[in-house]
Amino acid sequence: MSERIPCPNDAAPERRSVEELVAEYDQERPMRRLSPPVLAVVSAVCAALSVFVLLAVFHPPARGTQYYLTVFLAAALPLCFLTHRAGIRMPAALLRWRRPGAAGSRDDRDDRDDPGVLDWLLAALAVAVCLYPLVDFDGFLERRQLPTTADTVAGAVLLLLILEACRRTTGWVLPAFCGAFLLYAYYGGLLPYEWSLAHGGFDADAIVANLFMGTDGFYGVPLGVAATYIVLFTIYGAVLELSGAGGFFIDLSFAAFRGSRSAPGRTVTVAGFLLGTVSGSGAATAVSLGSVAWPLLRRAGYSREQGGGILAAAGIGAILSPPTLGAAAFVIAEYLRVGYLTVLLYATIPTALYYLGILLAVEIDARRSLTRVVEVERQSVPRLLARSGHHFLSLFLIIGFMAAGLPPFKAVVGATALQVALSFLDPRHRLTPRRLYAALAEGSRSVLPVVATCAAAGIIVAVVTQTGLGLNLAAIIVDAAGVLGSDPTVRLTLTVLFAAVAVSVLGLAVPVTASFIISAVIIAPAMISLGVATPEAYMFIFYYAVLSEVTPPTALAAAAAAAITGGSPIRTMTQTWKYSLPAFLVPFAFVLTDNGAHLLGQGPLVDVVWTTAVSALAVAALAAATGGRLLGPATVLERGLCAGAALLLLYLEPVSIAAGAALLGAAVLAHLVRRRSAAGAAAGPGDPSPLPKGNTPS
Repeated sequence: MSERIPCPNDAAPERRSVEELVAEYDQERPMRRLSPPVLAVVSAVCAALSVFVLLAVFHPPARGTQYYLTVFLAAALPLCFLTHRAGIRMPAALLRWRRPGAAGSRDDRDDRDDPGVLDWLLAALAVAVCLYPLVDFDGFLERRQLPTTADTVAGAVLLLLILEACRRTTGWVLPAFCGAFLLYAYYGGLLPYEWSLAHGGFDADAIVANLFMGTDGFYGVPLGVAATYIVLFTIYGAVLELSGAGGFFIDLSFAAFRGSRSAPGRTVTVAGFLLGTVSGSGAATAVSLGSVAWPLLRRAGYSREQGGGILAAAGIGAILSPPTLGAAAFVIAEYLRVGYLTVLLYATIPTALYYLGILLAVEIDARRSLTRVVEVERQSVPRLLARSGHHFLSLFLIIGFMAAGLPPFKAVVGATALQVALSFLDPRHRLTPRRLYAALAEGSRSVLPVVATCAAAGIIVAVVTQTGLGLNLAAIIVDAAGVLGSDPTVRLTLTVLFAAVAVSVLGLAVPVTASFIISAVIIAPAMISLGVATPEAYMFIFYYAVLSEVTPPTALAAAAAAAITGGSPIRTMTQTWKYSLPAFLVPFAFVLTDNGAHLLGQGPLVDVVWTTAVSALAVAALAAATGGRLLGPATVLERGLCAGAALLLLYLEPVSIAAGAALLGAAVLAHLVRRRSAAGAAAGPGDPSPLPKGNTPS
């Protein structure tokens, strides 16, 4: 049974509704709707910031990294106050320029949301305090140990402005975390000396000086990553989007799969992977993809919750997948002092396992739910590739440049330039000077929430470094695990479980990048102290930070997908969890045994191959357990055997692999015996076996 529906791009959804959903469910992009004059000012500053960043790649400031970060923050921080709402009720005179009731005012239901007097004042103050160090930059650096009163005041004001910008862009939780850490730095000296968390104590001048004048605070690694890697990739993403790559990726996904019940689910999965190169946000990808693909899933017979689950799982895959990954991946590269290409290699096999799990779950659901074949009016794959396949070239160029030893920021600039040039092959999406200007403006504007988040995360990193909190908390976590079990394997397993829960809970409230940075300095040392290698520990934390977007009760990507499909948010979260379950379990394989490192592409090729094959078998067993199907419907016993087999196989030790294979074999054997018995019972006692059509007994 099949139905025909129009090509997804024939009737595009209302753009505003998609943007509203992204603003509601994406933690990092709740922006204002600016009027043309204000938008022109903001766009000009954003475009200028993009040009500054691009020029700095090849001509970095002579005074060093901190000078560059100071200028970057002076441009980006004020924009946060102009582009993001205060979210607090203020007197009308402070919130808008127009008088109440004037034409075009908010009282007239104008959908414009311009900054008010207070916002402009905060932006001006941000410019002043950010540029303060540049008045006498060399002297500013020399006064780190003995800051003046002016230094302390300027640093304190900048601290408050960063916290306010972070509150506007991500909500109250991360600023509250920062406040708690600041209180700990100030009052920690009053804790009893014998407590593990006690330290010598620091006064306000020392704390502010460390944040404002040191290299671990506002201008530390988190902001450095945002001001180099992340902003360059957001510019690249904006260029990709405006050159038509997003539409091409969706069209290609729809054209690639046809003629089967599972084709709609596979289409959405692949489209989510491709769109991640443009979006880089789980919730945004789920919304953008869902507005186009949900009609296809609905016609195929997917329930609202099943469709939402596929959309959310595909959206999260966008952050987990090379070649762009999420913003936290750049932080990993910086913390590990490795090339970004190395981090991409770490993520390659886990990404393949993640999408294998989704595709198997889609196949099982298609058979269990009896979905329909849906014919979509579309072009052939060869024709699409011939017309728009050039969009892949810039992605390949990034990988090629990094493989040749070029730094990732230079690689992405080269890829951006190539994408601009290739855009002229498509008359509909040529990046003329006006459109290129829009792409540059959008690139910097998209990174503003990340800048505020990273600057705020620098506060936590600085306090942890200054007080030694990271090592103390790591010892507490390990000791807590030791209370429950003294065996080294049990202690490591419990520590990893505690870490997974802690990162997941933290990720429910703060953006992925901040969640990773906080966890990397507080939780990772606990695993590392038990013998887990640093790359494995960081990748474990990265995956759980990302998966917080599909972790109940918030599960922003799932909630956004439910808003598109109209399904129950809770049931949609459950479906999303089912599709993304391999991503929750595979990271444990990284850290529990030495063989887990092979899943990150480390070690001899033969070891990488066999661990990947065993893990793929585990993912297949997991899909059978959650989907309730082997060759046909599976019993509870068969599903339980498959679940146990998956867990044992993922431990990646010879004994556990043998036990897991035995359990999986038992599940398959029990399933085959039951099916044969059922077939014999259906034929009836003494009845001859059915003969092929057209044959007669001799």
